[in-house]
Parts: sequence; structure tokens; C-alpha cells
Amino acid sequence: MKKLLCLCLIIVASLLFGACGNSSATQSEQNQQETQAADNSQNTDKKILIAYLSHSGNTEKVAQEIHEIVGGDIVKIETVNPYPSDYHECTEVAKAEKENNARPKLSTVVNNMEDYDTIFIGYPIWWHTAPMAIGTFLESYDLSGKTIVPFCTSGGSDIAESMPMINELCQNATVKEGLTASPSNVSEIKDWLNELGYIK
Repeated sequence: MKKLLCLCLIIVASLLFGACGNSSATQSEQNQQETQAADNSQNTDKKILIAYLSHSGNTEKVAQEIHEIVGGDIVKIETVNPYPSDYHECTEVAKAEKENNARPKLSTVVNNMEDYDTIFIGYPIWWHTAPMAIGTFLESYDLSGKTIVPFCTSGGSDIAESMPMINELCQNATVKEGLTASPSNVSEIKDWLNELGYIK
């Protein structure tokens, strides 16, 4: 009888220890999965670049709003010779650049462009298209296989007017539907990003 009792106790103890071991293993696997998910989230952020050219500050505000929502890295596109601060002088420079299909030299350089899968590219509409400095930026890198997401700000034009230029310069990339954005209309920006699948 004692032997039977001892045998029962041994079996019960074995089952208890086994359950504890499985619980620890399950917890360990769960922790590992959570860590991996966090790492994947961080990696996703690192694969997004938001590059923008802004003259009056409106495009910059939209770029910052997008950055706040989707994460990733953000960089301001700047020319070696800054555009005039005066509006009318700036429009004359922009007009001359467009007529000459110029490529203004940039002081902005992205040394690790190969790290990014998605590039948001923002700009004001000048003379019914993107500034020629955007052409310089897009032509400076191999964008093959990347996803390009354009957005712009404008007083009256739509982003559609700039899309022929963007599509031509990004022929080996996937160009997503762009947005003519207003810095004050955050809900519209969020809806657009949600439709494109970029809301976290």
C-alpha cells in the first residue's frame, strides 16, 4: 500500500514539474515573439523616409504630420543656393528653372537611401508642377523597387499636375496615389495614409 502511495506521489510530482516547465517555455516563447514584433516594428519605421522641400513652411508642416503618424526618418531637401524668400522673386527663379528643365544643386544628401523601402516626397506646386529641385533629388538615387508616395501643398493646383514629372523620374519604382494636402486638415492626411495602409 505504501509503495502504491509513493508511486502516486511521484507521478503527481512529475506532472506538476512538467506543467511548470511548459508554462515557463510558453512564457519564454511569448516574450521572444513580443521582442521580435517590437524589432519588426522598429525595422518598419527605419524603412520609411519622408523627404520634403518647403518654402513657406506649409509643406514642412504636412511632412511633420506624416512623420508623426507613420514614423520613419525625415529630411528637408535644401538647395546649395537657397530660393529667394520673397514670393515673387522665388516664382521667377522657379519659372526659369522649369523653362530650362534645370537641376539645382542640393546641399541635402541621403547617404543610406538603399535602406529605405518607402519614400514620401513632398513639395509645393510651382508653375503647375513640382520644383526642379525635386527632380534633382529623385535623379540622385537609384529608386528601383522602392515605393514613392508624393504629397504637395498648393494655393490652387492639384497634385495631379505634378504627377507626369514624378512618374517620369520614378519609372522603376511604384508610385502611389498622391495628396494635395493642407497643414490644417489633419483628418484628410490621416484618411489618405489609412487608405494607403500606412497607419500604425
